[in-house]
Amino acid sequence: MVERTESKTSLLDRYFKISERGSSVGREVRGGLVTFVTVAYIIVLNPLILGSASPTDAGAKHDVLGNILPIPQVAAATALVAGVMTILFGLIANYPFAIATGLGINTLLAVTIAPQVTWPEAMGLVVVDGLVILVLVATGFRTAVFNAVPADLKAAIAVGIGLFITFVGLVDAGFVRRLPDAADTTVPVGLGINGSIASLPTAVFVFGLVLTSILVARKVRGGILISVVVTTLLSIVIESIFHAGSSSDTGETGWNLGYPALPEQIAGLPDLSLVGDISFGAFTRLPALAASMLVFTLVLANFFDAMGTMTGLGKEGGLTDKEGNLPGIGKALGVEGLGAVAGGVGSASSNTVFVESASGIAEGARTGLANVVTGVLFLAAMFLTPLYQVVPVEAAAPVLVVVGAMMLGQISQINLSDFTIALPAFLTITVMPFTYSIANGIGAGFVSYVLLRSATGKAREVHPLMWVVAAAFVLYFASGPLGDLLGI
Repeated sequence: MVERTESKTSLLDRYFKISERGSSVGREVRGGLVTFVTVAYIIVLNPLILGSASPTDAGAKHDVLGNILPIPQVAAATALVAGVMTILFGLIANYPFAIATGLGINTLLAVTIAPQVTWPEAMGLVVVDGLVILVLVATGFRTAVFNAVPADLKAAIAVGIGLFITFVGLVDAGFVRRLPDAADTTVPVGLGINGSIASLPTAVFVFGLVLTSILVARKVRGGILISVVVTTLLSIVIESIFHAGSSSDTGETGWNLGYPALPEQIAGLPDLSLVGDISFGAFTRLPALAASMLVFTLVLANFFDAMGTMTGLGKEGGLTDKEGNLPGIGKALGVEGLGAVAGGVGSASSNTVFVESASGIAEGARTGLANVVTGVLFLAAMFLTPLYQVVPVEAAAPVLVVVGAMMLGQISQINLSDFTIALPAFLTITVMPFTYSIANGIGAGFVSYVLLRSATGKAREVHPLMWVVAAAFVLYFASGPLGDLLGI
């Protein structure tokens, strides 16, 4: 029995290169579990963005024919696609980067694209987006662009992602909030409610942040996972005593995502009826140029969100080479591109690498085995939706803030004494959190880098692909005015 167990462990070690990357099976399992805990909110949030409870709801997301995507079906499809793609990424790319529905593109679908086409046609555009990305991977173009980015900008991307996930954590936990009268003031956000945390859920977040920080600083094994579990248990106790309720019922003083109370029902069968419900009729419903512009927008956002995220995660996990490149990046980019196709086919929106995977990396994950653990938990979540919803976002958000602080260390690798590097790096770092978009930050950094290097006589030092990408981002940033000019 002992020999058989050792044989299985050895097989896992060889396949995933666990020992080679300085990890262990235990670390990978813990890392995969922590990653799932921090990304599981997407199974709740994505249905709220794409789906609707009823066509008559005030905030229902109707397509051009007035149809909606039912919330339970979107939740099931979200978990299914995330589970399958996360496992596939782990097995093929062998990196601990979870894949799930990208938050920027699902909003773009719900707000901009679906009102112009039907929901199946919108998902068909996502499939086309994924196919285009796969062609770019197959031709080597996507990998070439990845490798053409200067090391300083790769470090800036990692720092920017750190600030981005920190901001996500602070906002999700209610520590930072949009001001109700933001339109009438120069201050768009503030601390908690009226300058105070002023709610029990946010106080729980503060407790979790302190606990996570102490455990990480003391290098406690499994400290991040311990913090999430302890903070969740505290949340359950506080809710049972004070009844803060869900934010959807009690407003800003309630729990944001996930409700810390034991559910009446633990399991249920998922409804996967949306899987395969796609159409490519958008190219006949819309003018060809208009449909192509929508695909272009999807491709650019997908392309660089994933590239930036993998750069940041790879550097944080010590998985990159001295030039900041990930070994075997072609396979990773290929599987990630397939995530867009799978997300469209599943009616869950484009799937991409999730930046919150940094939490699992911080717990010690270094290989695809962690992804297999995360993916299996995603698949289980299809049947256990009420159970995983017990973990409130206020218990997971502290992890994002702490990991963001860890990623800040990459700033030491940026040559800030050269302003032609310092400004692009600064824009990359700041635009990401300020616009809530990794792609926007990368675009601002790339365009300013090409312009400044050229204007100071260093144009020959700019890789030709950086010119191509910078030009694409100029079109991306100007897509609104260009669309108005062209009447699309």
